[in-house]
Amino acid sequence: MSTKKIKFNKNEIEKLPNNKPIVYKILSDSGKNNYTGVAQRGRVQDRLKKHLGNIPGANIQIEQMKSIKEARLKEANIIKRSKPKYNERGK
Repeated sequence: MSTKKIKFNKNEIEKLPNNKPIVYKILSDSGKNNYTGVAQRGRVQDRLKKHLGNIPGANIQIEQMKSIKEARLKEANIIKRSKPKYNERGK
């Protein structure tokens, strides 16, 4: 599936589709991955808005997935590989 990169703010988040689960990365100004997560179909915008003000970031990179199971597997691989600063350790 394709990836999309947007600014990490409320207006941009509200434009995102809610029709499929996603894997997302909250990225710093320099492009470093600060946090990786998943959002279920129908909860994409709500999930991302919860991070505003809690996790520093300039951009969000999202990738729509076919299923939440597929999204969680990809999330686990990204966290294992890049060890984002704001993800809980041991996840």
